[in-house]
Amino acid sequence: MRTAAPKREARRRVLVAGIGNIFLGDDGFGVEVARRLAGEPLGEGVDVVDFGIRGVHLAYELLDGGYDAAILVDAAARGSAPGTLCAVEHDAASSLPEAASVDAHTLTPDAVLAWVRRVGVPAVPIVVVGCEPMSTEESMGLSEVVAAAIDPAIGMIRDLLAQLASSDCRREGVIPCA
Repeated sequence: MRTAAPKREARRRVLVAGIGNIFLGDDGFGVEVARRLAGEPLGEGVDVVDFGIRGVHLAYELLDGGYDAAILVDAAARGSAPGTLCAVEHDAASSLPEAASVDAHTLTPDAVLAWVRRVGVPAVPIVVVGCEPMSTEESMGLSEVVAAAIDPAIGMIRDLLAQLASSDCRREGVIPCA
């Protein structure tokens, strides 16, 4: 008589994507966070990728990567004090662009996510960890206040990853944000 092998829980895959332009000052925030996170142990199934300004590559990674969730890290002007962090669950349905307006040169994170949803990627939780920029004018390097937000952003991402590891994202459909 054969006995069934014990069921192994499928490993959850999470993409942490750094987004931004390093030539526009604080817009390079997501890129720098991804660079720092890439050298840290984050657990099995967590991929950290610096996408920079390559929105098309982010779109294809979300299409082909088989991820259960994604955390996008970017500068996010929301009217707060520079260096302020936020974690916002992204609702791509509210920002669907017209198909004709989506091209390789206009794929902002919102447009990427909306396009990915439009072409049929199953809805997975996506959280944007954003930092209010001080300046996105042409320059290299982050302002002091935005650079000081990197470690707290890494802590926020670690907390989100822990929440993902302890919940069934696909069933719940949301990531609780701090």
